[in-house]
Amino acid sequence: MAEEADTVSSLMSEDKVGKPLVVILVGAPGSGKSTFCNDVISAARRTWIRICQDTIANGKAGTKGQCLQSAISALQEGKNVLIDRCNLELEQRSEFVKLGGARADVHAVVLDLPARVCISRLVKRTGHEGNLQGGKAAAVVNRMLQKKALPKLNEGFSRIMFCQNDDDIKAAVNAYKFLGLFDSLPSGVFGQRSADAKVQQGIMKFLKKVDTYGNDFQNSAAKLEYDSQDLAVKNEYKEINPCAMVIEKGNGVGQDELDNDLLQKPCVSDFQWNDVPTLAFPSISTSDFQFNMDKASDVIVEAVADFFSKVDKAKLILVDLSPKSKMLSLVKVKASKKNVNTYRFSTYAGDITRLYTGGGLHCNVIANASNWRLKPGGGGVNTAIFSAGGKALEIATKEQADTISPGSSIIVPVPTISPLYQREGVTHVIHVLGPNMNPQRPNCLKDDYVKGCKVLSEAYSSLFNNFASIALSGDSKAESSKSVGMFFESVVETQPAISEQKSKREVSIGYDSNKKSKCNEDLGSLSQSLGFLEEEEQKSERTDHSAKSSWGSWAHALHQVAMHPEKHNRDVIEISDDLVVINDLYPKAKKHILVLSRLPGLDCLADVRREHLPMLQKMHAAGLKWVEKFSSHDPALVFRLGYHSVPSMRQLHLHVISQDFDSTHLRKKKHWNSFNTPFFRDSIDVQEELKMNGLAAIEDEKLLSSELRCQHCKSAHPNIPRLKSHISTCKAPFPSHLQNGRLVFASSGSSEAVSDL
Repeated sequence: MAEEADTVSSLMSEDKVGKPLVVILVGAPGSGKSTFCNDVISAARRTWIRICQDTIANGKAGTKGQCLQSAISALQEGKNVLIDRCNLELEQRSEFVKLGGARADVHAVVLDLPARVCISRLVKRTGHEGNLQGGKAAAVVNRMLQKKALPKLNEGFSRIMFCQNDDDIKAAVNAYKFLGLFDSLPSGVFGQRSADAKVQQGIMKFLKKVDTYGNDFQNSAAKLEYDSQDLAVKNEYKEINPCAMVIEKGNGVGQDELDNDLLQKPCVSDFQWNDVPTLAFPSISTSDFQFNMDKASDVIVEAVADFFSKVDKAKLILVDLSPKSKMLSLVKVKASKKNVNTYRFSTYAGDITRLYTGGGLHCNVIANASNWRLKPGGGGVNTAIFSAGGKALEIATKEQADTISPGSSIIVPVPTISPLYQREGVTHVIHVLGPNMNPQRPNCLKDDYVKGCKVLSEAYSSLFNNFASIALSGDSKAESSKSVGMFFESVVETQPAISEQKSKREVSIGYDSNKKSKCNEDLGSLSQSLGFLEEEEQKSERTDHSAKSSWGSWAHALHQVAMHPEKHNRDVIEISDDLVVINDLYPKAKKHILVLSRLPGLDCLADVRREHLPMLQKMHAAGLKWVEKFSSHDPALVFRLGYHSVPSMRQLHLHVISQDFDSTHLRKKKHWNSFNTPFFRDSIDVQEELKMNGLAAIEDEKLLSSELRCQHCKSAHPNIPRLKSHISTCKAPFPSHLQNGRLVFASSGSSEAVSDL
């Protein structure tokens, strides 16, 4: 929505839009090349075309020359190309590599999966495009693998990504699926096995060793079982499940050899969780803020248990740098006594900024024990996370908020060029601030542990709730691979498209033109990897009320939902031939939904003309129907229905929003002003203007920076927290200009004046 993306001076000119890409898939039959292509194309932010030799001739097998010609044509049209051929030999891919240069960058994605995986898929599959399936495929694949020559940069590739397993493939899919028009991926070789790694066996050798493999597997399973039993015997807390919270990796030097073994042995269950959204979090307030560890551990265990009672598929990991951490020991014992699900809650001794590279843990979300200013510094976890995230994380944090209050948390999508994203796979950082017991730090509670425990509990609750919103929306590692979040207007990461926070990845802080060079010095490759809105282009086009606004690459998400709602069944709450209704993922009030028009070319209010009046009337009626539905749950709610003058997301949509504005997502001045200034055009006013004038008036975006005023009494307030505090007690009625149908009773579902408020 309009309040979610400032128009900013772009750090990239129009002629710096990323070059088209030619991505050459390299892999044996059955390695998943076609699936890779389909997964990228299904939710990509660029336009991709798949070129497959098995279907190039009107659905039938064709020639390499036909594939080349099709690729050239696609590049001339500005499209990105996926070459879906085996390409296992140098000469098989060399002609496609030559497509690079001035007109395109050429990448290779190598699906180097084990032979047994490929042959298993081939034997099972049916209806393959090239008819390579069943038992006969084994001999063909074996011959191909014997001639395999892995790609190298000196062939002409600018980037080569090796995928050894399904997780690697998902990461590669996400890299290309989330790539915006202005984004680029770093050059180099990624994921290649070390030189001394074992060479993959051919399929025939694999077939000849089936029995041996089975025995090896049984032996490995027996060893795992033995290790687990051995671990349980050594555990000093006999009641703790041997699989519970013992995935810590540490050097374990210390007083007790038993503790070292505990820290170094992984739990068997951990290998089953690669696809589950996972939050890694430090102990809040127990370090620099000197909160009592025993009391803090009680709060942690209580908060974890409460979280698991509400959310099914998510995992939590408590992290501490020290292998001899007292906090980890306390939490493990207390969690066991409370019967916390040991397959979903673990502890880890190590660096929270190197969970994947240092410990092999896939944690798509990490929490930061922040300071109130949301700035680097102060030592500990806060310094480590900001340092690991780089300047990009600092800028992304600033985009979300300037400060944070004790007991609250703030989600920040990690920019795709941040080392945390690229190296560790972290898609979001959640900054959280707990209570302070250190008299040398601000807001000290002076050992008031009644209030302190309450604030700490609120901090963990806020942290886990924000994590749940990421996990449930799919905007995470399982998202990074999902796109749900993108489909809601107050969204900015996604993936696998994404959310209020997704679009924040695409915009930068505003810089005027004379600061561009300094910004480039400070941010380096940041300006090459983030997508930016073109401020001047937007202003000129929208001032002219043109229907062809300059939309950022992320801004097409609502359009995709409106045009193809069947692809987004879990996001849509109502579908008809004319409109689609969805919940706003980051609502600015207790109830906040969007009613989307399905008319092609109707992008925003500036495009609407008299002939569109029937469509707007249908949207208004749909909004009233949902207001009526909400009445059964809370008859005290009052609603407004309207449009933003200048939306940030493409596809005309009507906001249906309750007037309580009770939401943790309403954090900034522009959030408030987009609904409480003339920038928000009431639906009935828009309809009347269309009848009279044939078009609707568009208000200036400068209204978003107006001073904050109560929507009842119009008193001014310096910031959002003060405004929210005032609203909660303000008894003044709504102003007269909102009467005569602009306010809607939830209890009646009809537009009526609210004179008794």
